[in-house]
Amino acid sequence: MDTILSWTDERVTLLRQLWEDGQSASKIAAQLGGVTRNAVIGKVHRLGLSGRVLKPVEDATAARRKPAQEVEIETAIAVVEVEAPEPVAILSHRLAPDFPVPAAKPEPVALAASQRVTIMDLRESMCRWPIGDPTTPEFGFCGARSITGLPYCTHHAQIAYQPAAERKRDRRVAGFR
Repeated sequence: MDTILSWTDERVTLLRQLWEDGQSASKIAAQLGGVTRNAVIGKVHRLGLSGRVLKPVEDATAARRKPAQEVEIETAIAVVEVEAPEPVAILSHRLAPDFPVPAAKPEPVALAASQRVTIMDLRESMCRWPIGDPTTPEFGFCGARSITGLPYCTHHAQIAYQPAAERKRDRRVAGFR
């Protein structure tokens, strides 16, 4: 499309008339020429043309109806014998004895204030687990010996790196889905 046709008063009037007649945006775009369906939809919204006058329902339903003698319907009835299903045992909400019981989570260990380190004292081999509120002067990092290749000590690595199945189970226990 080399030239862009503007929305003249005549084109807007025609758009309004076609929209009120119940024409689709695609049909209106084809009749107007030089505009896309999306351009028609955009203009309709900018003009505030929300409602449409629907064509009378009687015309559409009358065209679909045929007299009863002209319609032939073949009906086939299939008889199928179905066996009753086996009774299913209802499972209890309690865990079965052979089902693995989740291990209790280790309780968080309170670190002594002397183990907490500031960002200035943090070294490569120290745990970088943040402790406290960053906006308070007491904020610091764990500072315990970190696991080689990880930024956390053993305790904080267990918290940070949980297997996916364990995370799902913990979310179900907490009431999340």
